[in-house]
Amino acid sequence: MRVAALAHPADFEGWREAARVCLAAGARPHEVAWRIGEEPDLFAALAPLPSAAPSAAPPTEPAFRVPREFVELAQLAICHADEDRFALLYRLLWRLRADRDLLGRITDDDVFRLRAMAKMIRRERHKMEAFVRFREIADAEGSLFVAWFEPEHHVVEITAPFFVRRFASMRWSILTPLVSAHWNMKELRFGPGAAKSDAPSHDRFEEHWLTYYANIFNPARLKIGMMKSEMPVRYWKNLPEAALIETLVREAGKREAAMIEASPTPEPRRAQIILERMKKTANAAGPGAGHNALPGLAQEASGCRRCPLWEGATQTVFGEGAADARLMFVGEQPGDKEDLAGKPFVGPAGEVFDRALAEAGIDRASAYVTNAVKHFKNEPRGKRRLHKTPDAGEISACRWWLEREIEIIRPQFTVALGATALRSLTGLSGGLMNLRGMLAPSDLVGEVFVTVHPSSILRMPPEQREAAYAAFVADLRKLARLMA
Repeated sequence: MRVAALAHPADFEGWREAARVCLAAGARPHEVAWRIGEEPDLFAALAPLPSAAPSAAPPTEPAFRVPREFVELAQLAICHADEDRFALLYRLLWRLRADRDLLGRITDDDVFRLRAMAKMIRRERHKMEAFVRFREIADAEGSLFVAWFEPEHHVVEITAPFFVRRFASMRWSILTPLVSAHWNMKELRFGPGAAKSDAPSHDRFEEHWLTYYANIFNPARLKIGMMKSEMPVRYWKNLPEAALIETLVREAGKREAAMIEASPTPEPRRAQIILERMKKTANAAGPGAGHNALPGLAQEASGCRRCPLWEGATQTVFGEGAADARLMFVGEQPGDKEDLAGKPFVGPAGEVFDRALAEAGIDRASAYVTNAVKHFKNEPRGKRRLHKTPDAGEISACRWWLEREIEIIRPQFTVALGATALRSLTGLSGGLMNLRGMLAPSDLVGEVFVTVHPSSILRMPPEQREAAYAAFVADLRKLARLMA
């Protein structure tokens, strides 16, 4: 029997190195015992793991390439609390040498356990990201934000980088019974577990947070079963807002009735300004039935609640251009600049788009430009809002507006700019690069010309942008020839 010692419960790198040495030595799964740290004399009678140094004896087993999927699943599963996880992973690794398709056999007991454990860790990581609540205390260096969390699995190490990205400009500590994470705005460190009494029970912002939570609670959308599924009861004891839930649920019926009886909220002045701007654009494009329909559709879309994206956006960003346009461009979604301006393609990607159109000989003023998704999906990161790709449900919910635009405009040529637009117009969830520069069938417009979104050029490494931009212009020139 060989002994493999790991530094901590979620030590994937340590496990991988030990597994590599064991495989090289030809150690079968039942011949390896796994332990964490220095457990006193438990394995005193067992042989130590052979050295992995370059001077070690040549391996008795040839090396083999591990499937990427196994590595990804193993990195998650090793964070599970199951004590047999290390042995399970090594057993699967041993079996993969002879059966490269093993991970596709979902009825296999080991594969089923691996996938179930990985799924559980993904969920636990998501819950940690959602339910950690920081409270402010003061120390010698100023403000320190401390949170208490009780995970069921060893997810702190793999989840802490999320909080580094999100709260990079503040000092914080996340205390758990298993391990604690500390960020000093320069370095992420991990230390021993803590007790709940080590974390503050309240802070000066608590009352403001509770007031905010009570006001955003929507009784008309209350589904207790779904709420408990997304916010399991076991987390409630550490959430300050949980103290309000029972009262809010009990009074939901009365609050909903009061909302129904109340007068409708007046349309904000900002929405009126946007609508007036769209009306001017439509009137400038010339007469036609569509010019009357588009402003009405835009006004209707300004109050869209078909999916939750409106909650994190400034406003609906509707299409813009002539109602009798021969050419329609469909982008993916508005970006930060578009969300603030209320107009499509006015940010950095819009500048690339306009320049490329001019080089290809296409007049943007004669086209109609819109997006598959009308609200900006984003993730707050400090003072910035980072773009997030819309999911299938959000694309489907917003497709209704795109269908109405197409009914009014009836374009002869429609262009899908990027994967989200392609999916909305054709239902295809992949294959953008294979279809690029070609026509793809669409149940909405017959055929769609496919190319990349100009924002993809901006995301390229600097040395690749010139070539990527030239390829985009080439696509648009091909479109211009098709329209000629």
